[in-house]
Amino acid sequence: MIDSQSSAAKHRPISRWLSHLTVLILFVLICAVFPAGQLQAQSRRTAKPPSDSAALEGKQTFESICAACHGLDGRGAERGPDIARRREIQRLPDSALLRIVRSGIPAKGMPAFALLTASQLQAVVQHLRTLQGLGEGAKMPGDPERGKALFFGQAGCSQCHMVRGQGGFIGADLSSYASAQPPAEIRGAITDPNRNLDPGKRTVTVTTRDGQTQTGIARNEDNFSLQLQTVDGAFHFFSKTDLQNIEYQPGSLMPADYGSRLNPQQIDDLISFLMSAARNHN
Repeated sequence: MIDSQSSAAKHRPISRWLSHLTVLILFVLICAVFPAGQLQAQSRRTAKPPSDSAALEGKQTFESICAACHGLDGRGAERGPDIARRREIQRLPDSALLRIVRSGIPAKGMPAFALLTASQLQAVVQHLRTLQGLGEGAKMPGDPERGKALFFGQAGCSQCHMVRGQGGFIGADLSSYASAQPPAEIRGAITDPNRNLDPGKRTVTVTTRDGQTQTGIARNEDNFSLQLQTVDGAFHFFSKTDLQNIEYQPGSLMPADYGSRLNPQQIDDLISFLMSAARNHN
């Protein structure tokens, strides 16, 4: 009986050693099949994209604390460098970017934003990733080809806006617009174009003393003259002494009824076309 117990005790260390060896072999095999870079890439692919609300929070926080130095698109301004296109910034891990935003870089004049909450810091970094073209939040909600057909067809967007050299002149060039906007913000701009409208983009209608009218956007105006751009892209110069009336309307030239004219899928398709155009814009 004693000899049997002694024999079992001798074999227990060997069993434990074999067990550890098996685990080690399995670990080596896993590492061989899935190198660290692939495992990290797989982790990034399976990570859930941020919600529209988180994307909007990141955009708003970025615009309030970062854009003054780095520009709304992150491509640099008078006081700060380009952080959207520089490869050394793109290669930094999220943890390093979070640390920079939180603690700043005093030697280079970068202030610390330690008062931001953890969610705000994360949202800012994710918005920067979107500006860099690397963000998970850039997932398209619809079909860009259907959106292109709408943009240049039924929706009539191209009558005012240009994308990659095609379209109208009176509206903003939208070739790179979506590179700095989350889908929720683009959707809001389509369905509610007069929300937070820049006064300089209001519709203006002028009536001359001989009764002719022109409607467009005031590109330049002073106490004596007005330069108006009409929907066809033409510029018209008026001396105010020759005008009978100048009417500044509360809205822009962009139709305010896209939310009812287009269904949600069509709006998603338009958003996807703008996102696709921005990704391919040189």
